[in-house]
Order: sequence, then C-alpha cells, then structure tokens
Amino acid sequence: MRLGVEFDLDSSLCCGQVFRWKKIGDWWYGVVGERVFKVRQKDLELEFMNVEDDFVWHYFGLGDDLNKITQCIAKDDYAKLALRRFSGLRIVRQVPWECLISFICATNKSIAAIEQMLQRLSMKYGEKRTFEGMDFYLFPSAEKLALASMNGLRDCGLGYRAKFVQATAKKICDEGIDLEGLRNLPYVEARKKLLEFSGVGLKVADCVLLFSLEKLEAFPVDVWVKRVILNHYSKHFPVAVVKKMQSHESLTCGEYEKIGAFARTYFGKYAGYAQEYLYHFERTQQ
Repeated sequence: MRLGVEFDLDSSLCCGQVFRWKKIGDWWYGVVGERVFKVRQKDLELEFMNVEDDFVWHYFGLGDDLNKITQCIAKDDYAKLALRRFSGLRIVRQVPWECLISFICATNKSIAAIEQMLQRLSMKYGEKRTFEGMDFYLFPSAEKLALASMNGLRDCGLGYRAKFVQATAKKICDEGIDLEGLRNLPYVEARKKLLEFSGVGLKVADCVLLFSLEKLEAFPVDVWVKRVILNHYSKHFPVAVVKKMQSHESLTCGEYEKIGAFARTYFGKYAGYAQEYLYHFERTQQ
C-alpha cells in the first residue's frame, strides 16, 4: 500500500496502546480479532499479508487527519517536541473486548508484564492459528473467560485481576452487552457504561474509549501523564491542587477529572492524541 498520509508503524505499535504485537526482523506480527497478519513499513510503503487494504486502513487509523490533529494539539513547546519526536504516531482501532480485558489486566503492571499476562491468557483460553509456521492465539472470548476458573486465570499471572476479568466476562455474557454499541454514545455516556464493569475505573475506561471506540477526546491519566501535567502544565491548575497531587502517587477521582477536563479544554477534541504523544515522549526520556 502506497501511503499518502503520514504514518510511523513502529511508534504506533510501541507506544503502550497495544500489547500483542511482536517484531521479527523488520516485520510486525499481530492478531486482531480472528485475523493473524504481518506488516512492515518501508518509507511511504506499507506492506502486509493475510489482510485486506480496508482492514489495515481502519485498524491503523490512517483515515485520521493527522495534519489537522497536530495543528490542534501543538499548543506549547513540550507538546511540539513530542509531536516532532514521534511524528506519524496514530491511535489504532483495537477490538473493544480485547482492549477492555487488556487494560483491566494492565492495572499496576509494566508493559512487559502485561504482554506476558495476555500471551498466557490467549494461549490457555484462545484458539490456535498457524501462520508462516508459527503458532498464534486468538484472544479468548467473553464466554471462555466467563467459564474460566479463578485458579486457571491466576495461573496466567492475573493475580487479583482474575476476579475482575471473570466478573466482566460474565456480565457481558449474562446481559448480552455489545461493546461496539458504545461507539454510538457520547463520550460521557459511554464512559459511564464502562465504569459499570468490575475492575474498570476512570483510567481503564478512558483507555478503552480512546484505543478501541474512537472517542479521541478521552485522556487516560497514569503515573507518566500525571508527571507530564505536574512538570509542564501545573500553571493551569490552582496551587493548592498541584500541591495535593504532588503529595501522593495516585490520583483521586476528583484530581483525575480535573486533569481530563483541562486536557479537553486545552487540547480540544483530539486530547487523546495529545495524551499518547505526551505519554510516549515522557516515558522514553527516562
């Protein structure tokens, strides 16, 4: 595929929004839904196997007007630095179910640990597919995880998250919930629905909304984003609020909401893109 738009495949797959891609040589191998495929980028050419052009175009968000988005969120020198450093980074369109479980599992875990946990979960409960002589595993369905035992889930390294995963899977099955349907709701309403799931707080809900449901105003806040806010945007908050946030590692719901409201006002409707550039930039400076 000849790219007529700006795109950086490596940055998009290494920025913490997806966890089940693996690079072998110059090819990236991944499983999306029931598709196993590989993709690589050579300058303005995107090469891939086992999927169609339309699927790749949608999954990698190639229809997003990145020039417009960049102009909207380039509000200050730090944001401009992040945008230049990772020019071409795009928000991918994950499968909502896998995204939801992935970020429930991601709570208080490093990216490497999350990747290992999800791989074990998929190998134990997902269907095997063979592609180019290698075994890959589809992400397990809600039905499979609803029936999984606590011990089985814990054996995958989920720890206390096992009960959240099982409860969320059961709720989806018992109530016939269609996560894709949340795409049609306004951001606040969709987030409220996600918060009804076990193990889902404000940050997990925002990750699911941003990375799978195209709510580009969602602004997930973790320890890295909190650091960005305190180090580079504290002047936009009352001194008392800043001091309180500096006094403890986690965020209260009120503090989280204040940061999100600021981001949506300051960066606009593409605040989620600003989040991902700032998060990835801050994390890679260490």
